[in-house]
Amino acid sequence: MQSKGLSMLVMAVLASTAMAQVEIAGQATATGTSVPKNIAVSQAQLDAADKDAANFLHSNMNYAQTRFHPATQINTKNVARLKPAFQFQTAVLESMETAPIVVDGVMYVTTSYNHVYALDAVTGKEFWHYKHKLGPVTTYCCGPNNRGVAVLGDRLYMGTLDSKLVSLEAKTGKLLWSSQVGEPEDGYSETMAPVAVNGKVLIGTNGGEYGVRGFLKAFDANTGKELWSFATIPAKGHEGVWATKDATGRDLHRDIAAEKAQLAKAGGDFYKTLGGGIWMAPAVDRETNTAFFVVGNPSPDLYGAERPGDNLYTDSIVAIDLNTGAYKWHYQYIAHDVWDLDAVSPVILTEAKDKNGQMRKVAIHGGKTGHVYVHDRATGELIRFSETMIPQENMFALPTKAGTRMLPGANGGVEWSPMAVNPALRLAFAANLHQPMTYHVEESKYPGGKLWLGGAFKVIPGEKQWGRLAAVNLDTGKMEWKFDTEQPLIGGVLATAGGLVFNGEGNGLFRAFDAKTGKMLWEYQCGAGVNAPATSYTVNGKQYIAVAAGGNTQLDFKRGNTVIVFALP
Repeated sequence: MQSKGLSMLVMAVLASTAMAQVEIAGQATATGTSVPKNIAVSQAQLDAADKDAANFLHSNMNYAQTRFHPATQINTKNVARLKPAFQFQTAVLESMETAPIVVDGVMYVTTSYNHVYALDAVTGKEFWHYKHKLGPVTTYCCGPNNRGVAVLGDRLYMGTLDSKLVSLEAKTGKLLWSSQVGEPEDGYSETMAPVAVNGKVLIGTNGGEYGVRGFLKAFDANTGKELWSFATIPAKGHEGVWATKDATGRDLHRDIAAEKAQLAKAGGDFYKTLGGGIWMAPAVDRETNTAFFVVGNPSPDLYGAERPGDNLYTDSIVAIDLNTGAYKWHYQYIAHDVWDLDAVSPVILTEAKDKNGQMRKVAIHGGKTGHVYVHDRATGELIRFSETMIPQENMFALPTKAGTRMLPGANGGVEWSPMAVNPALRLAFAANLHQPMTYHVEESKYPGGKLWLGGAFKVIPGEKQWGRLAAVNLDTGKMEWKFDTEQPLIGGVLATAGGLVFNGEGNGLFRAFDAKTGKMLWEYQCGAGVNAPATSYTVNGKQYIAVAAGGNTQLDFKRGNTVIVFALP
């Protein structure tokens, strides 16, 4: 899971616009006018998104989630001349973690509390505005965020804080259907961007800190009917192999005998509250019909006595069959995690050399531990892990009541922030944060859908917090370059074929770097925290860079409500 905010019961109460409002099925309001063109995104377009310089069709650019845009007009030689083309202010002044989707010159942006806007991607003119009507209970971690929509055909898809999946008409914002994904009263919520593929919409669940049982589900894109569900906590076998070391070979300091004795007393149903949320969009390999995702922490976070065993598939990368949801393989980074070092940043599908110098298809993940893990895509074999991108101290020292100091801390490393890959350079770019913390454990029984940490992790007063944008060579695991920032980095990275890397900071700075060297080439002060991943697109031969500046609840960076779009003059 992500490091925690408080449990919140939230009703979105926002001023309506002066425009006429239409109540749709008693669940939402859509205001404004239709998009003045037909929106139709084919499966073929979605499959070829990595080569599409005109659009940005997935929250992470393509099914492989490389966040590498092929446009070259904005490049290392001219990026210093980048200027704002327009700014769009939303009605919601709260954290923004959205990745704008762009289809044929139309931009779709989400906000906290599940608003969606359709905009002209050249001028910023608003076409329509959808407001989801939240249910009476919303229970969620780390802010009322939404990380974007998925698009397929003439429809958009969004997960909501009250744990629904909704389908909207892309032209008008009209609500087409709404399906319940989980029960908010039990701690379920949705902040992730869904993935639309081959007539299905994939969505996981948040809520690992509330004692849920995590899952990835597939819904019919036309009807909203649930097609299959994969449980991230298996009913049998969740105790695993009683691993005593993490993926890098370090001692986890487990008392296996005590855990096995506890398992004998615990009974057989604690798997139902064992956590394992999925925070970010899965990657999809269309050739093998495989979906890849990472799974968050077990519940409760710090008090492991409630959950003896390895707690599969928490803190793991998992591969499943796209058509049926059937298990293919998994690799667990940290068994029986009591440090909230869950796997959060989305999986990227790319290529890397193995130890013999042979190129292999791989699935990679940037961990809260500060390592980038490189796996064989077909088998899950761990080919290598990178050198640590940030300081590690006292790794896997057990939490105590008085508090145990350990780095990197519960936020990472790499938090939910998506990485980007430049395939030609063989580099992965990761936004890291450094937050020294102490871990405090206390006995805690399941509280029934309420916040369930089993203790606390506390930032250490007086110790400096900072961030690091790191470039990791996928073939060697070595850091090629690093750029340190005054504040912890959270939000995500964009790379482009123009040789650039874009990243934002909580202090409002949005920056461009040379992908080869890490040299900063340009920066712009956006006025609020830039804690969302940027996107790029091209309209009428002109390339644009778009990013949301809304701050971040999780790290309490300055709030805003603006999408800023840049272009060359």
